Parts: sequence; structure tokens; C-alpha cells
Amino acid sequence: MIEFDDQVAAFQMRAELAKMEKEYLLEMDDIVVVTKNEKGKVKLHQAYNLTTAGAASGSVWGLLIGMIFLNPLLGVAVGAGAGALSGKLHDIGINDKFMKELAADLTNGTSALFILVRHATGEKVFERLKQKGFKGKVLQTSLNVDTEDELRKVLES
Repeated sequence: MIEFDDQVAAFQMRAELAKMEKEYLLEMDDIVVVTKNEKGKVKLHQAYNLTTAGAASGSVWGLLIGMIFLNPLLGVAVGAGAGALSGKLHDIGINDKFMKELAADLTNGTSALFILVRHATGEKVFERLKQKGFKGKVLQTSLNVDTEDELRKVLES
């Protein structure tokens, strides 16, 4: 978890990491921006909207099933509803409850970035972050000591 002094920096870093993923410099399983507004309300900004994805997938399946029973519109409606509900209830990647618990300690008006990385080309990723000038505070990681120290040097110096 990396904390930033404002609510914009985490979104900017997420966008840059997404670019790096497209360039095959890293592979992420999940990346979530968490903001805490001036009133102390915590909000998760997921990169992937599972409710929408579930509704779309459910619509397709509902259409197919509806065609079998000669009522495709009803099939689409039922499938979309079931898919949306499934997407809303399903959590992939980093546990939402875990992120909210950690984010409760953030300062009001700040943001944080949670990243679940499967694989990364460390030197190239760190160099790009350094070039872009991202500044944040590393609060918690599961990285090995050397890699975490390098990340701290890049973001906290």
C-alpha cells in the first residue's frame, strides 16, 4: 500500500502502471485506488467493474437460453440481472474489507494505491516511476526486503 498526499496522485500512478502493463514490464492481478475525502469517507476505485462485466456476460447467456425457450428478451433481462448480482457479490484480487480497514488510518484528503503484482521487471518499472516523479509513502508490502527498500528509495526520496 502506497499513500499519497492528495487524491489525484494514486490515479496518475495507476494509469502509468497500466501503460507499463501494456508494454509487458509488469503483470498485475489487481490495482485499486482508495480515496479518503475531507469528511473521512473511504471509497474504493476498482480498475475492473465486476458488476458491469457480470451483467454483460449474463445478458449473453440469458439471450442464448432465452432463444431456446423462444423468449430472448426475457432471457436477456434475467441473465443481466443474475450476472450483475454475481459480479457485485464476487471479489477478485485484493480483498475489499482488507483495503477498507487499512484505508481507515489514512489522513483525510489523501489517497492510496493497492497493487497485486504477479510479475515485474523491477529495474525498468522503478526507473519509469523515478522518471515520472511519483512521490508517496510505502506503508505496507509483501515484497522482499531489498525490493521494498528500492521501492522506498524511488517513492520517498
